[in-house]
Formats: sequence, C-alpha cells, structure tokens
Amino acid sequence: MTAHPKTAAGETFYVEAIREALLEEMERDERVIVIGEDVGVYGGAFKATDGLLDRFGPGRVIDTPVVEEAIVGAAVGAAIRGLRPVAEMQFIDFVSRAFDMLTNFAARNRYRTGVGVPLVVRGPSGAGVHGGPFHSQSPEAYFVHTPGLKVVAPATAHDAKGLLKAAIRDDDPVIFLEHKFLYRRVKEVLPSGDYTVPIGKAVVRRPGRHLSIVTYGAQLHVALEAAEVLAAEGIEAEVVDLRTLLPLDEETVLASVAKTSRALVLHEDTRTLGIGAEVVATLAEKAFEWLDAPLLRVTAPDTSIPYSPTLEEAFLPNVKTVLSAARRLAAY
Repeated sequence: MTAHPKTAAGETFYVEAIREALLEEMERDERVIVIGEDVGVYGGAFKATDGLLDRFGPGRVIDTPVVEEAIVGAAVGAAIRGLRPVAEMQFIDFVSRAFDMLTNFAARNRYRTGVGVPLVVRGPSGAGVHGGPFHSQSPEAYFVHTPGLKVVAPATAHDAKGLLKAAIRDDDPVIFLEHKFLYRRVKEVLPSGDYTVPIGKAVVRRPGRHLSIVTYGAQLHVALEAAEVLAAEGIEAEVVDLRTLLPLDEETVLASVAKTSRALVLHEDTRTLGIGAEVVATLAEKAFEWLDAPLLRVTAPDTSIPYSPTLEEAFLPNVKTVLSAARRLAAY
C-alpha cells in the first residue's frame, strides 16, 4: 500500500483522515467495499482512496464507468445484499444523476420494506478552488429534505475520520460531504486508537456570551477567524459546528442561543431554503423569548458559482461579511 507519511508534527490532513477511516473500516469489516470513478488504480481524484486497491484488491475497490446513477445503484444493491459500500462521487455535484436512486429508493426502503440500506455516498463538495458551477456546489439542502437519509459535513480532520467511520457502521444511507478546500489545508493530531464521532451531535468550537455563530463545513474556519477578531473588540462569539445536518442537533443550538440571546447562521450554500433557513425557523419557533436581536443569515447569493477567482471570492461568505453581521448583532 502507498505510504502516506504524517506531517513533521505528527498531524494528519483532512484528506488523509478520510483515507485512514476507509482503510481501518475495510480492515475491521470485510463487508466494506469502495466503488466509484478512478477509486482504484488512480487512487481517487483527490487521492482519498490511494493505496486501497493494492491492499484489498479489485473485489473490494471497484473502478466504474463515469455513470453516477450506476455507481449508486450498484452500491444500493450491494447494501441490500449484505455489504457496506462506500460510493465515491468524483465531485459531489454529479450526485444529482443518482438523485432518484438515493431519495426514492435508498432513503425510503426501510419504511417501505423494513430493510435498511447501509450505504455511504461521499465526495468533495464546496467552492473556493475555482472549480466553477459544475465542480463547486454544496448540495446538502436537497438531501436534508429527504426523510430516511443522514447528511454529514465535517469541518476538521478529527471529525472527518470519526464521522466517516460512524457513517460506514450506520444501518441507513448517509450522504457524506467533504469540503475539498479543507483536504490539504486542515490538519491535526488524531487519536491513535479506533474512535467514532456520533452522527447527529453538534459541538461548540469556541465558547462565548455575546452572540452565537452557527455553521458547518469550511465556513467553521471563517467563523473561528472572525471570532478572534471580535474577541479583540470585546465581543465574545460562541461558535457552534453543526457537523451533522440531518438529523439536526437542535438541543446544542438552542442551548447556545439561550445563553447569548443573539444568533448568526453562516453557510456557503445559496440562501433560499438552505440549512440556515431551517436553523432560523427552529430558533424563531423555539427560542423567540430568548432573542434580544434579529436572527441573521450570512450565505452565498442565489446564483451559480463563478469560475473567476475574483467573482468566486465575492460569491463566498468571508471573514469580512461575518464581522459586519456580528457587529450589527452585538450593537443591539
């Protein structure tokens, strides 16, 4: 198997954490297989599956044609027959080709027949790498609307590994969104032993008392950077990382807003009916009496993602836009 050395400090990059999770779960459970475009010989477009073919062979690491509906369809069949497939979308944008298989079959099969579909569909999502409108999308809202699915979006290497292992062990289908901007930018020292991160549980990344910033994925790091600037101004922002989008951890979000009385929801996806809309609706319904300021959303605009680096920078939420919204909230 190809060697992937740690960084000098013993840290593991986000993409390496994904690879470690796949390797460890394949070693732990012979039912786990990997299927997708270029996952074998090439080792994946971003090298998330590099070396797995040498270790486990073509019976468990399966290269496919460029037909996403066939990849997911084969994986669903394998799951029903007792395997635990991990289907890679080379770019998560093209999961739309398998939308019917996921939302009308995999997500509904337990309700319809009592048989779960232990399937993970994973792939690189998000913008910030100048991939343009067909290689930069954030499709989470499409799937969060579907009962029977779980939707996960880790922001750290620790969570990428632990949540992927939990997803593979789950008895129902999981959409696993890996933000490609984080692959080789985010790293940390991981626990040496086996561990999982629970699906459906958010975490407070930075405690605060003046306002809550609720976010996930790559925008977590924008929120944390903005929180550092705000702290120097005397504004302590609490940063909540959702980690899982379906099921949503309302308890952690509500507890944070009950403490701070102000909420800003931040995400990279477009605005209309994004995850932020659901979080804001939940807060309006269940936390209204705690609020001392309007609920704010900082999101991408309702347009396609441009190729131009300058336009893409303008499209994405950033520290400046978060600071502007946070200062407005703190002023109430």
